[in-house]
Amino acid sequence: MRSPTGSALFDLTGRLALVSGSSKGIGLALATGLAEAGADVVLNGRDPEALHTARAALAERTGSTVHAMPFDVTDEAAVRRAVQEIEDGIGPLDILVNNTGVQHREPLLDVRAADFERVLKTNLTSAFLVGRAVARGMVERRRGKIVNVCSVQTWLARPGIAAYAASKGGLAMLTKGMCAEWAGSGLAVNGLAPGYVVTELTRPLVDDPAFDSWIRGRTPAGRWAAVEDLVGTLVWLAAPASDFVNGQVIAIDGGLTAVI
Repeated sequence: MRSPTGSALFDLTGRLALVSGSSKGIGLALATGLAEAGADVVLNGRDPEALHTARAALAERTGSTVHAMPFDVTDEAAVRRAVQEIEDGIGPLDILVNNTGVQHREPLLDVRAADFERVLKTNLTSAFLVGRAVARGMVERRRGKIVNVCSVQTWLARPGIAAYAASKGGLAMLTKGMCAEWAGSGLAVNGLAPGYVVTELTRPLVDDPAFDSWIRGRTPAGRWAAVEDLVGTLVWLAAPASDFVNGQVIAIDGGLTAVI
Protein backbone atom coordinates (compact mmCIF):
# COMPACT_ATOMS: atom_id res chain seq x y z
CA MET A 1 0.00 0.00 0.00
CA ARG A 2 1.30 3.43 -0.93
CA SER A 3 2.44 5.58 2.00
CA PRO A 4 0.61 8.90 2.55
CA THR A 5 2.30 12.11 1.44
CA GLY A 6 1.74 15.84 1.90
CA SER A 7 -1.27 16.83 3.99
CA ALA A 8 -2.40 13.19 4.11
CA LEU A 9 0.44 12.59 6.57
CA PHE A 10 -1.58 14.54 9.14
CA ASP A 11 -5.08 13.39 8.16
CA LEU A 12 -6.94 11.47 10.88
CA THR A 13 -10.12 10.86 8.90
CA GLY A 14 -11.60 7.50 9.80
CA ARG A 15 -9.59 7.15 13.02
CA LEU A 16 -11.24 6.71 16.42
CA ALA A 17 -9.57 8.39 19.41
CA LEU A 18 -10.18 8.11 23.15
CA VAL A 19 -8.96 11.07 25.23
CA SER A 20 -9.08 10.64 29.00
CA GLY A 21 -9.86 13.60 31.22
CA SER A 22 -11.32 15.55 28.33
CA SER A 23 -14.40 17.35 29.61
CA LYS A 24 -12.40 20.59 29.93
CA GLY A 25 -8.97 22.19 29.88
CA ILE A 26 -6.03 20.56 28.13
CA GLY A 27 -7.91 17.32 27.49
CA LEU A 28 -10.77 19.03 25.70
CA ALA A 29 -8.33 21.11 23.63
CA LEU A 30 -6.48 17.95 22.58
CA ALA A 31 -9.73 16.21 21.70
CA THR A 32 -10.77 19.24 19.67
CA GLY A 33 -7.51 19.15 17.73
CA LEU A 34 -7.97 15.47 16.88
CA ALA A 35 -11.55 16.09 15.78
CA GLU A 36 -10.51 19.02 13.59
CA ALA A 37 -7.93 16.74 11.96
CA GLY A 38 -10.74 14.35 11.02
CA ALA A 39 -10.88 11.84 13.87
CA ASP A 40 -14.00 10.63 15.61
CA VAL A 41 -13.50 11.24 19.32
CA VAL A 42 -14.57 9.61 22.56
CA LEU A 43 -14.45 12.03 25.49
CA ASN A 44 -13.89 10.71 29.01
CA GLY A 45 -14.35 12.00 32.53
CA ARG A 46 -16.06 11.13 35.80
CA ASP A 47 -18.79 13.80 35.65
CA PRO A 48 -21.45 12.64 33.13
CA GLU A 49 -23.15 16.04 32.95
CA ALA A 50 -19.93 17.97 32.24
CA LEU A 51 -18.89 15.32 29.76
CA HIS A 52 -22.11 15.43 27.76
CA THR A 53 -22.03 19.25 27.71
CA ALA A 54 -18.49 19.08 26.29
CA ARG A 55 -19.54 16.42 23.77
CA ALA A 56 -22.39 18.54 22.41
CA ALA A 57 -20.22 21.65 22.14
CA LEU A 58 -17.38 19.80 20.41
CA ALA A 59 -19.70 18.08 17.94
CA GLU A 60 -21.28 21.43 17.04
CA ARG A 61 -17.92 23.16 16.69
CA THR A 62 -16.19 20.56 14.52
CA GLY A 63 -19.00 18.66 12.82
CA SER A 64 -17.23 15.46 13.83
CA THR A 65 -18.74 12.42 15.47
CA VAL A 66 -18.14 12.80 19.21
CA HIS A 67 -19.03 10.30 21.92
CA ALA A 68 -19.02 10.59 25.72
CA MET A 69 -17.88 7.72 27.92
CA PRO A 70 -17.90 8.50 31.65
CA PHE A 71 -15.72 6.15 33.71
CA ASP A 72 -13.05 6.29 36.40
CA VAL A 73 -9.65 5.69 34.81
CA THR A 74 -8.23 4.50 38.14
CA ASP A 75 -10.80 1.68 38.44
CA GLU A 76 -9.47 -1.38 36.60
CA ALA A 77 -12.85 -3.08 36.20
CA ALA A 78 -14.50 0.14 34.99
CA VAL A 79 -11.67 0.68 32.49
CA ARG A 80 -12.08 -2.84 31.08
CA ARG A 81 -15.84 -2.42 30.72
CA ALA A 82 -15.58 1.00 29.09
CA VAL A 83 -12.93 0.00 26.55
CA GLN A 84 -14.93 -3.10 25.64
CA GLU A 85 -18.07 -0.98 25.25
CA ILE A 86 -16.25 1.46 22.98
CA GLU A 87 -14.75 -1.27 20.80
CA ASP A 88 -18.00 -3.26 20.57
CA GLY A 89 -20.41 -0.35 20.21
CA ILE A 90 -18.46 2.42 18.46
CA GLY A 91 -15.46 0.83 16.79
CA PRO A 92 -11.83 -0.17 17.21
CA LEU A 93 -9.67 2.47 18.84
CA ASP A 94 -6.82 3.81 16.71
CA ILE A 95 -5.60 6.53 19.08
CA LEU A 96 -5.42 6.82 22.87
CA VAL A 97 -4.45 9.99 24.72
CA ASN A 98 -3.80 9.42 28.43
CA ASN A 99 -4.40 12.92 29.73
CA THR A 100 -6.02 12.49 33.15
CA GLY A 101 -4.01 14.19 35.87
CA VAL A 102 -4.18 15.81 39.28
CA GLN A 103 -1.86 18.16 41.17
CA HIS A 104 -1.11 18.28 44.90
CA ARG A 105 0.77 21.28 46.28
CA GLU A 106 2.27 20.71 49.73
CA PRO A 107 5.75 20.46 51.25
CA LEU A 108 6.99 16.89 50.98
CA LEU A 109 7.46 16.58 54.75
CA ASP A 110 3.74 17.29 55.17
CA VAL A 111 2.30 15.18 52.33
CA ARG A 112 0.18 12.31 53.64
CA ALA A 113 0.89 8.90 52.13
CA ALA A 114 -2.72 8.75 50.96
CA ASP A 115 -2.31 11.97 48.97
CA PHE A 116 0.98 10.81 47.45
CA GLU A 117 -0.65 7.54 46.40
CA ARG A 118 -3.69 9.39 45.01
CA VAL A 119 -1.46 11.46 42.72
CA LEU A 120 0.42 8.37 41.52
CA LYS A 121 -2.81 6.45 40.96
CA THR A 122 -4.42 9.28 38.98
CA ASN A 123 -1.42 10.37 36.93
CA LEU A 124 0.51 7.14 36.45
CA THR A 125 -1.48 4.02 37.27
CA SER A 126 -4.44 5.23 35.19
CA ALA A 127 -2.20 5.44 32.10
CA PHE A 128 -1.09 1.86 32.74
CA LEU A 129 -4.68 0.63 33.17
CA VAL A 130 -6.20 2.42 30.18
CA GLY A 131 -3.09 1.97 28.04
CA ARG A 132 -3.02 -1.77 28.61
CA ALA A 133 -6.75 -2.20 28.04
CA VAL A 134 -6.64 -0.30 24.75
CA ALA A 135 -3.35 -1.83 23.62
CA ARG A 136 -4.78 -5.36 23.69
CA GLY A 137 -6.94 -4.58 20.67
CA MET A 138 -4.25 -2.48 19.00
CA VAL A 139 -1.73 -5.32 19.29
CA GLU A 140 -4.21 -7.74 17.69
CA ARG A 141 -4.81 -5.29 14.83
CA ARG A 142 -1.08 -4.43 14.68
CA ARG A 143 -1.62 -0.70 14.62
CA GLY A 144 -2.28 2.13 17.05
CA LYS A 145 -1.01 5.38 18.54
CA ILE A 146 -0.78 6.04 22.28
CA VAL A 147 0.19 9.47 23.60
CA ASN A 148 0.80 9.93 27.32
CA VAL A 149 0.56 13.50 28.57
CA CYS A 150 3.65 14.09 30.68
CA SER A 151 4.99 17.47 31.82
CA VAL A 152 8.17 19.51 32.14
CA GLN A 153 8.06 18.07 35.67
CA THR A 154 9.01 14.80 33.96
CA TRP A 155 12.56 16.21 34.15
CA LEU A 156 12.40 19.18 36.52
CA ALA A 157 11.24 19.52 40.11
CA ARG A 158 9.97 22.44 42.16
CA PRO A 159 9.35 22.69 45.89
CA GLY A 160 5.87 21.61 46.91
CA ILE A 161 5.00 19.31 43.98
CA ALA A 162 7.22 16.28 44.52
CA ALA A 163 4.35 13.80 44.21
CA TYR A 164 3.37 15.27 40.84
CA ALA A 165 6.97 15.25 39.58
CA ALA A 166 7.39 11.63 40.68
CA SER A 167 4.23 10.63 38.81
CA LYS A 168 5.28 12.40 35.61
CA GLY A 169 8.80 11.01 35.75
CA GLY A 170 7.27 7.56 36.11
CA LEU A 171 4.94 8.24 33.19
CA ALA A 172 7.91 8.96 30.93
CA MET A 173 9.42 5.59 31.79
CA LEU A 174 6.05 3.87 31.37
CA THR A 175 5.96 5.41 27.89
CA LYS A 176 9.34 3.90 27.09
CA GLY A 177 8.27 0.56 28.55
CA MET A 178 5.14 0.51 26.40
CA CYS A 179 7.29 1.27 23.37
CA ALA A 180 9.70 -1.53 24.26
CA GLU A 181 6.89 -4.08 24.49
CA TRP A 182 4.46 -2.97 21.80
CA ALA A 183 6.43 -1.25 19.02
CA GLY A 184 7.07 -4.62 17.39
CA SER A 185 3.30 -5.09 17.14
CA GLY A 186 2.83 -1.89 15.16
CA LEU A 187 2.10 0.53 18.00
CA ALA A 188 3.75 3.92 18.46
CA VAL A 189 3.82 5.16 22.05
CA ASN A 190 5.10 8.65 22.84
CA GLY A 191 4.77 11.37 25.44
CA LEU A 192 3.73 15.00 25.23
CA ALA A 193 5.31 17.24 27.87
CA PRO A 194 3.62 20.63 28.20
CA GLY A 195 5.28 23.51 29.97
CA TYR A 196 3.22 25.92 32.04
CA VAL A 197 -0.19 26.21 30.36
CA VAL A 198 -2.98 28.68 31.07
CA THR A 199 -5.99 26.66 32.25
CA GLU A 200 -8.68 26.93 34.91
CA LEU A 201 -6.40 25.00 37.28
CA THR A 202 -3.38 27.26 36.75
CA ARG A 203 -5.33 30.53 36.77
CA PRO A 204 -4.34 31.33 40.40
CA LEU A 205 -0.67 31.01 39.37
CA VAL A 206 -1.20 33.12 36.24
CA ASP A 207 -2.83 35.80 38.40
CA ASP A 208 0.02 35.76 40.93
CA PRO A 209 2.31 38.60 39.75
CA ALA A 210 5.46 37.08 41.25
CA PHE A 211 4.89 33.61 39.80
CA ASP A 212 3.76 35.00 36.44
CA SER A 213 6.92 37.12 36.24
CA TRP A 214 9.07 34.10 37.16
CA ILE A 215 7.50 31.92 34.43
CA ARG A 216 7.90 34.61 31.78
CA GLY A 217 11.51 35.18 32.77
CA ARG A 218 12.31 31.46 33.02
CA THR A 219 10.78 30.64 29.61
CA PRO A 220 12.80 31.77 26.55
CA ALA A 221 9.57 32.37 24.61
CA GLY A 222 8.60 34.85 27.33
CA ARG A 223 5.05 33.63 27.87
CA TRP A 224 2.79 30.88 29.17
CA ALA A 225 1.53 28.24 26.77
CA ALA A 226 -2.05 28.30 25.54
CA VAL A 227 -3.84 24.96 25.28
CA GLU A 228 -3.83 25.39 21.51
CA ASP A 229 -0.01 25.27 21.52
CA LEU A 230 -0.19 21.56 22.32
CA VAL A 231 -2.47 20.51 19.50
CA GLY A 232 -0.09 20.45 16.53
CA THR A 233 2.37 18.09 18.19
CA LEU A 234 -0.43 15.80 19.35
CA VAL A 235 -1.90 15.58 15.85
CA TRP A 236 1.58 14.80 14.49
CA LEU A 237 2.07 12.03 17.05
CA ALA A 238 -1.38 10.59 16.30
CA ALA A 239 -0.98 10.77 12.51
CA PRO A 240 1.00 8.77 9.92
CA ALA A 241 3.62 11.54 9.82
CA SER A 242 5.18 10.20 13.03
CA ASP A 243 4.93 6.46 12.35
CA PHE A 244 8.65 5.88 13.04
CA VAL A 245 8.74 8.05 16.17
CA ASN A 246 8.52 5.83 19.23
CA GLY A 247 9.28 5.98 22.94
CA GLN A 248 9.94 9.74 22.92
CA VAL A 249 8.76 12.44 25.31
CA ILE A 250 8.51 15.75 23.46
CA ALA A 251 8.56 19.03 25.39
CA ILE A 252 6.21 21.82 24.33
CA ASP A 253 7.49 24.44 26.72
CA GLY A 254 8.69 27.52 24.89
CA GLY A 255 12.28 26.43 25.55
CA LEU A 256 12.00 26.17 29.33
CA THR A 257 13.78 22.80 29.59
CA ALA A 258 16.48 23.86 27.10
CA VAL A 259 18.06 26.53 29.31
CA ILE A 260 19.24 27.11 32.88
